[in-house]
Formats: sequence, C-alpha cells, structure tokens
Amino acid sequence: MKFKYLFGPVPSRRLGLSLGVDLVPYKVCSYDCIYCEVGPTTLKTVERKKYVPLEEVKRELEAFWSLEVETDFITFSGFGEPTLHIGIGELISWIRERFPLPVAVLTNGSLLRDPQVRKELMGAHVVLPSLDAGTQEVYRVINRPHPSISFQDMVDGLEIFTRGFSGEVWLEVLLVKGVNDHPQELEALAGLVKRINPARVQLNTVVRPPAHGGEPLSLEELEALMPLFGPRAEVVAYPTDKKAKEREGLRDAIVETVARRPCSKEDIAKVLGVSALEVAKYLGELLDEGRLEAVRHGNQIFYKANRSG
Repeated sequence: MKFKYLFGPVPSRRLGLSLGVDLVPYKVCSYDCIYCEVGPTTLKTVERKKYVPLEEVKRELEAFWSLEVETDFITFSGFGEPTLHIGIGELISWIRERFPLPVAVLTNGSLLRDPQVRKELMGAHVVLPSLDAGTQEVYRVINRPHPSISFQDMVDGLEIFTRGFSGEVWLEVLLVKGVNDHPQELEALAGLVKRINPARVQLNTVVRPPAHGGEPLSLEELEALMPLFGPRAEVVAYPTDKKAKEREGLRDAIVETVARRPCSKEDIAKVLGVSALEVAKYLGELLDEGRLEAVRHGNQIFYKANRSG
C-alpha cells in the first residue's frame, strides 16, 4: 500500500523502527542548514498553517495500523520542519488516543520560542530538537535561519520547553569540521547544553551528502568530545560494534530480569536503570522472537520469559 504522508518504518539510529509522518511539503523549513541531507530549503518560512490535510494523514495512519507492521515509534519528521503545521498538537493527541506506540518529534527547535508550539508538543513522548551553535555568528552560518528567528529566543525556547516537558528531550548536536568544532565555539555550545539540561545529548556529524557542503568529524573526534558535553552524551553518527554489543546486552538483561518474575515495562526500566522508552524499543523485538510473553493483568501489561522459546 502506498502512502502520501507516511514513510517507513525505517531503521533509525536513535528510535529503532520509526514510522515517519510528513506534515509539510518538500523542504518547507525555518532553516536552510548547510549540512541538511534532504537538500536545500525551497521555502524558508516561520508561517504556521495547515500545509497538508490532517484527515488524510489520520486515514493513512489507520490504514497503516491495520497492516500490523512492526513499529517502535511514530515520528514526526520528513522533508521539512513539522512544527510549522498548525495541527501537530491535535494529531499527537489523536495518535495517543488510538495507538499504543510512543510519539517522537524531530524538530530543529526554532519554533519552541512560541508558547503555542511548546504547548502542542507536550503530548509527545520524546522530542528531538537540534542545537548546532554556541554563538549567534556560527548559528547564522550553519543553520541559516529565517531572518525573524533570533539565536537567543531559540535557545530560550529550548530551555523553557525542556524544563516543562514531562517526556524526554534528546538534544542533537551536529558538528561540521571547520564550522562549529573550534574550541571556543564548543565551549559555548557545551555551556548552552548544560543550561538546557536534556535527558540525552546526541553528537552527530555529516554522514550523508549535505545540501551546501561540509566535512564530517571522525568517530574518534566525536568520542573525544563526549566528556565536554557531560555524562548524558552519546555519539549517534556512526554504527559501531560497541553499540551493537550494548544493544544485545540490554536485550539479554531484559530477558534475565523477567525470567525471575513478571515485570511491567516500567519495572524493567527501574531495575536496569534505563528509560522506559529505551526498554520499549526492545520489547517488541523480543516478543516477535519468542523470547518473551506478554500477559495482561488489570490495566497493565506484564512481560515474562518464554521458557519454551
């Protein structure tokens, strides 16, 4: 079945199997980032409106759900800035009422300066904004924002949203060699990250052909910068054997935990010291592989090891 506003599920380095929801036309965005893998911005704007019809998006989501395709997240992303759509909050609420999947929003964060946008994103489980500069000067070079967006307002919006959000903020910092990786800029950027205080800091670089040029940092360079950004920093730019081992280790730990006694998703997260969202990414896989069983008790779902699997 072909969809106009949905894509995937696609394997995501950060979200597992992610079903993308595209709420704006191709490259309608408030930025024109030099590193964008999608391509140059065709319409740079901060105007919020109904770029695509929500009822059609809802129909596609219902049709997709009927296919029973394995999915870890429903993610607002796509070819432009999803918060430009004035109905994003309505659609997040609608999804949460109907589907038992976490909702993520991939955003450049520029519109979080708007209290209405902040309010509309409160229903998401995870919001993944970007912060690529520590100063106004580098911000203008790397993100090339709409002229009405001030650097300070953008940073303030990120901080205010993160402080009031009940879900998790995973802040992406994308580094481009020779643009935002010199020591003074990195110090300023790390200072802002500390102030915003996200649940995760995800260091990235130019791993696909960029819209306007830019060279990547190596894995070793990114890993060397992790201490600067604090204990919540991780590198998401390159798949590594270490990450694969950590992933398999967590899967095994989940199975071992529920082998002792049935546990809810929240119980598992508490025992293992990771977020419930992290646990949720692997529960579906383990159920499909027959390593776990799900049992409903009252209003909760408990997981136990499948000893015959």
